Amino acid sequence: MKKLNINFLKRKKNAHKGDFGHVFVLAGSRGLTGAACLCAQGALLSGAGLVTVGIPESQNVIVARKLTEAMTRPLPQTSSGALSVRAFSQIKAFLKRIDVLALGPGLSQHPQTQRLIRRIIKEITLPMVIDADGLNALRGKPGLLKKNTSLKIITPHPGEMARLLGISTKEVQKNRRELAKQVSRRYNMVTVLKGRRTIVSDSSGKIFVNPTGNPGMAKGGSGDVLTGIIAAFLGQGGEPFTAAALAVYVHGLAADMAVKKTGQLSLLASDILNTLPRVLKKISG
Repeated sequence: MKKLNINFLKRKKNAHKGDFGHVFVLAGSRGLTGAACLCAQGALLSGAGLVTVGIPESQNVIVARKLTEAMTRPLPQTSSGALSVRAFSQIKAFLKRIDVLALGPGLSQHPQTQRLIRRIIKEITLPMVIDADGLNALRGKPGLLKKNTSLKIITPHPGEMARLLGISTKEVQKNRRELAKQVSRRYNMVTVLKGRRTIVSDSSGKIFVNPTGNPGMAKGGSGDVLTGIIAAFLGQGGEPFTAAALAVYVHGLAADMAVKKTGQLSLLASDILNTLPRVLKKISG
C-alpha cells in the first residue's frame, strides 16, 4: 500500500461534513434491507460526510430504524416491494446534490428494478460504484457501461463477472487477472474482481492484487460493506484506482483482525464493520 497516495484520508482542522462527500446508496428491497444498511454503514465508517439511502417506500421504516447516522429517501416501489422504474425522475433530481452513487446491493432482480438500474447506468453521469443486482441488470448488456463517460467502478464476484461477460465462472477463475484488465480497458472503468486475492484493475493497465482477507469473508453482506467503503473513499477525493485498491485492502485487513476473535465460521459482515475504525485509524495515522 506504500505506493498508493492516501492523503485524502487526512483532515484539516477546519473541515466540515460537506468536504467529505455525500454518498447515495441506492439499495434494498423487501427481505434485503440488510444489504442497504451494511453498505451505508461501510460508507459512514469509512469517512463519508453524508450518506443517504434510497429505499422502496414500504421498507423505509425498517432502514430508518436500523440506521441512526444515515438519512433515508423513500422511493416508488413495485407491488413486491422493490424499486419501481417510476422512481427514476425522483432519483435523477435528488442526485444533483450527491457526489457518489453506490448502486445495487439488495435491489432485487425484479424486471422493473432491473430496467431502472439500466436507465441509471445509461443516463446518469455521476461517479458510481456498481455491485450485486446493479451488475445483474447488465447481464448480456455490458455495452451499457459505455453509454456515457461517467466514472464507474464495478465490484463483481466471479459469478457476476461470468454473467456480465456471458462465460462460465470456471473460465473467469482460470484467467482472473487478464479478464479484469480486459474489462477495464474495454469499458474504461475500474474493475474489482472479488475472491481470493481480489484483483483491482483500471483502463491504463494498472493492477493491484490484494494480500489481505480470509475465507471467513465468504458470507452474505461482506461485499455490501466493500461497496460502501469504495464509495466513501471516492467521495473524499480518492483517485478511482486508489479508492478501490485501498478499500479492498482495508476491507480484508478488518476481516483479518476480526477473525482472530470470531474464527472463520462465525465471521459476519458486521464484524468487519466493527473492526473498520481500528484499521482506518492505523492506516490514516
